[in-house]
Amino acid sequence: MIKLEKLPYPLLIIAHAIAALLVVVLPFTIQILFYAMVGYFAWRIFSARDKGNEALLACCYLATFEVFLRMTNALFFYEMIKYLVILFMLVGIAFRGFSIRSIPYVIYLLLLVPSIIVASQNIPLGESLRTAVAFNLSGPVTLGVVAIYAYQRKVPFKQLNDILKFGIGPIVMLTVYLFLVTPDIRDAVTNTASNFATSGGYGPNQVATALGLGMFFCFARFLLIKNLTSNLIDIVLFLGMTFRGWVTFSRGGVFTAALMIVAFIGVLIFFRRRSFRLSFVPKITILAIGLAIAWGFTSLATQGLIDKRYANQDAAGRAKADLSTGRETLISVELEAFINHPIVGIGAGQVKYYRAREDGIVAASHNETSRLLSEHGSIGILSLMVLIFTPLLYRLSNRNNIYFYAFLIFWLATINHSAMRIAAPAVFYGFALLHVTYPSRALKKTIQNKWQRKYNLLPQT
Repeated sequence: MIKLEKLPYPLLIIAHAIAALLVVVLPFTIQILFYAMVGYFAWRIFSARDKGNEALLACCYLATFEVFLRMTNALFFYEMIKYLVILFMLVGIAFRGFSIRSIPYVIYLLLLVPSIIVASQNIPLGESLRTAVAFNLSGPVTLGVVAIYAYQRKVPFKQLNDILKFGIGPIVMLTVYLFLVTPDIRDAVTNTASNFATSGGYGPNQVATALGLGMFFCFARFLLIKNLTSNLIDIVLFLGMTFRGWVTFSRGGVFTAALMIVAFIGVLIFFRRRSFRLSFVPKITILAIGLAIAWGFTSLATQGLIDKRYANQDAAGRAKADLSTGRETLISVELEAFINHPIVGIGAGQVKYYRAREDGIVAASHNETSRLLSEHGSIGILSLMVLIFTPLLYRLSNRNNIYFYAFLIFWLATINHSAMRIAAPAVFYGFALLHVTYPSRALKKTIQNKWQRKYNLLPQT
């Protein structure tokens, strides 16, 4: 079977760019592509059975594909990607097992049960308990299942990079699609609020989150890969995704990408050789110049409104009182619910009904942390402790995963500005738990010598 993640990088990017063009011209092709990929991943997982990490590949690709699929109405139902991730991970666990040391995540899943029982007692008349609970717990359950599969699972570094490379493809589709279908920026941007028009008509928060993830992937590849063609592609993609992320006027995804990049640079500087660290300087300088030019272009295209957005000003240049754009009010209501129900909370999916009773406004939470407190009470605090301290303790004994802090930051930052509306935070939290392996020095030398002999680069003896 053809392993798509092994395709040359330029071909992979071109194929996804062409797919985006097809979706613009023939919208129904997105459904064909999506279900074809689901079938492809299912075949890979079932044919590999107890070999390889096909489930990781499938879930990475689906997680980066989700926002574009929602934007183009390709999904059979809204939460479909989360359920597919759960399904593929469960199949992976059935075929390949899981580490007994992942028990903390089994406990985490069990800690979600009391909130369902409480919700069944508090659900308003006329509302569906199944719908309310499924919508609010699909993200946490996805995280738990992914974590059980991924915890301490050995993955070769090259294979992990191939998986992440493949995950860039759907974000390329999203980026190209946005350039093709969104109106002229000057006409679309009239204030400093998050902009649906420049986000392809879909939620700017989720679009910016996906683009921010793509920014990080391209940045990491640009630093790690020593290939001129790949480097040029990654620079172009990084700047294109950054521009599209900026003009959504949703800052959460962009700030998250910046934090991931800083963490990744920190890990490389701390753990790599001095010569390797010095080689970063020219590349980072090039990207810094590119970002400065891109910001200037974005400022001109938005008539200076992007500058005001990131300075927390309105279109008239007045400072906004609420940096969180309304999230602070939601969080205060959720903390109030926690104070009033500190033991087991108000029940899964109940915070929006709680707010409706308090001030007459029905609004879903943007913050998974405060939602855990309000809906799960003290049990939610215990759940958060499991999620935060389990990977940190694991990191003390295994520091091979250079993406660890970046992915942990992605999860923590994303759930605090966009809750767990998409599967990506759950999936890449799991990627932080992987046990990344590298070839031994002897094996690396053998591979190098075989390659040199093949191309007659060693002197004949």
